[in-house]
Amino acid sequence: MTRSRSGAAVAVFDAGRWTARRENEPNPLWGSNGVAFGPDGRLHVAQYLAGQISAVDVDSGEVEAVLPVGGPVRSPDDLAFAADGSMYITDLNPGLVWRCAPDGELAVVARGLRCPNGITCVGNRVFVNEMYRDGRVLELFPDGREPVVLTGGLAMGNAMQLGPDGSLYYPHMMTGEVWRISPEGGAAELVAEQVHEPVAVRFDRAGELVVLSRGVAGIVTRFDAEGSRTITRTGIAGMDNAAFDAENRMLVSSFASGGVTRIEADGPVRPVVARGFNGPFGVAADSDGRWYAADHFRLGTAADELGAEAGGPLLSELGGFVHGIAADSGVLHVTSQFGDVRTVDGGRVRVRASGLDGPGGIAVAADGALVVAETGAGRVLRIDAADEVTVLADGLDGPVDVALDEDGRCFATEQRGGRVLRIGDGAVDALADGLAEPQGLARLGDELFVVEAGARRLLSLDPDSGARRVEVAELPVDGFRDPEPVVTPGIPGQPRAFAGIAATPDGALLLSAGGEGTVLRLTRG
Repeated sequence: MTRSRSGAAVAVFDAGRWTARRENEPNPLWGSNGVAFGPDGRLHVAQYLAGQISAVDVDSGEVEAVLPVGGPVRSPDDLAFAADGSMYITDLNPGLVWRCAPDGELAVVARGLRCPNGITCVGNRVFVNEMYRDGRVLELFPDGREPVVLTGGLAMGNAMQLGPDGSLYYPHMMTGEVWRISPEGGAAELVAEQVHEPVAVRFDRAGELVVLSRGVAGIVTRFDAEGSRTITRTGIAGMDNAAFDAENRMLVSSFASGGVTRIEADGPVRPVVARGFNGPFGVAADSDGRWYAADHFRLGTAADELGAEAGGPLLSELGGFVHGIAADSGVLHVTSQFGDVRTVDGGRVRVRASGLDGPGGIAVAADGALVVAETGAGRVLRIDAADEVTVLADGLDGPVDVALDEDGRCFATEQRGGRVLRIGDGAVDALADGLAEPQGLARLGDELFVVEAGARRLLSLDPDSGARRVEVAELPVDGFRDPEPVVTPGIPGQPRAFAGIAATPDGALLLSAGGEGTVLRLTRG
């Protein structure tokens, strides 16, 4: 037995008719953001995508969820410890800041902030900034007093820290600048400009200023006492935050691939907790059997092409935040949380539709048209070769994925409604109902296969009669349990639940096992 990322037991199984093989290693820590050492000596990690906080023993790599998925803290992005041992947490999407007392009691200390992100403590004083255009730096008061605004005008703030000169240092992510201000207020001062995509401002044990980049190259910029810069490329894509241990080694998180990586003082990069998939979500296989996984910030591909990171490039060029994916003769089609459907052909990207409400699963019809489950709007759409969008079905209760058979009939999973639907000739009927959160859907031969995520099992369905059979149980698909996460307009939110499935040309099934961060290959026999 192993453990899933949410702590549930996961079987590595031989399920009678099927055997399962992992295409990549599990990821025990996904979506790692803010990091800080706690009073117990462990590195505490805010996991925005997961909606939980974990503690990592940096010597053994052991991970424990200390505020697990499903609690009141919905989207933790950064954290800091006060002198009294309290942990303060920014909860980005609801605009909250929490205090977790040393005895574990949770209380809200600030409401109504705009995307609170970077947070730091100076003794028992608490300071936070906003990841928002024209954001603010504020001091918060756990005793209930109104926050005090130190300054505004931030071009999206993020991780900040008190410097040895007694000032608070913070980045402007959108303008490539580092600023500082006194904890007592006054005029903010520009410290550095033309810094590469700054996401976190930190000071090492010697008091040297260190700035992390959120970009693909994993750039770390160090400033000496005279302000001269030294740039190091770590190769850690999507860095988010850092903390320094007693030996002045930097421990880095990655929003793009999770994990914790130690950067030694002499330069080597060593994993403490290996990076990997944030999901994965939708999965697809092309005619050559090569697989692709939609992983929110990245595009995952076959394990032998990934190296140790088990993921792919950042997806800014593809619109980012991908959840659904289909492959067709070397061309990829993806759906984005930002409401786009895009076709990717080599280096060319074409927007097929935009302004959709939470598009999820996607399939390719025989004539090349795209069929998309628009989860947020409760619709199934068709996008033709001229990018004209028509509605195949509406009024649905949370459609997540779609599949097509050789006769062109469309099928869709309805997660909240607990059904698999058959759509055609203007009619919608239930092929199967009473299911527990059906998500991924795929056709293999004469059967439909559906991931019943709420029951953690795989079902086969007869597409004509709806007769069903349990094929595999105890699937590790419990990584994301919130079907409707809180979303802040203009800010990339947490993913909707989506355990995808796809058929391969050789008769196998590929399944997104979000409970452990793997793609599973299921083969009969």
